[in-house]
Amino acid sequence: MSSNTPLRGGVTDWGCEQRACLRSSTRWANTNLPAPHQLTETMRFCTAINCMDGRVQLPVIQYLQKRFNADFVDSVTEAGPNLILSEARNNSSVQSILSRVNISVEHHDSVGIAVVGHHGCAGNPASRDEQVVHIQNAVRLLRQQYKNVEVTGLWVDSRWDVREVG
Repeated sequence: MSSNTPLRGGVTDWGCEQRACLRSSTRWANTNLPAPHQLTETMRFCTAINCMDGRVQLPVIQYLQKRFNADFVDSVTEAGPNLILSEARNNSSVQSILSRVNISVEHHDSVGIAVVGHHGCAGNPASRDEQVVHIQNAVRLLRQQYKNVEVTGLWVDSRWDVREVG
């Protein structure tokens, strides 16, 4: 079966690399990830402030690993995080996101941060154009908070293709 071919029940065959981490017996065998005992301080991290929607996780992780030449992507997930950060109305939600990003930046020396919006988001059901504005507002907020870390915005379309928008 070819990669990304839908299986019965709407599940996608992402190929063995992506599934390997789910099987304990092959957890480290068929991936490019180092085993825990091989981790060193030279590993590069970046940070995704992503929707909790599972459909966008792998495309965003794969994009960010290439974009920031990162070994690992720390994930901060919420339903519609671009809207939460853009409006900054719910201070406890904003502070929760920022505290988790702080951990990534301070303890993993994250080299980049991306805030993500996507097609079909239940947490932010706005149009693409409206969500792009939310992403850009969120990027401005994050750039004020993290002056020494590159911050970008990402849009994931209906085909799960990732594009930079901010």
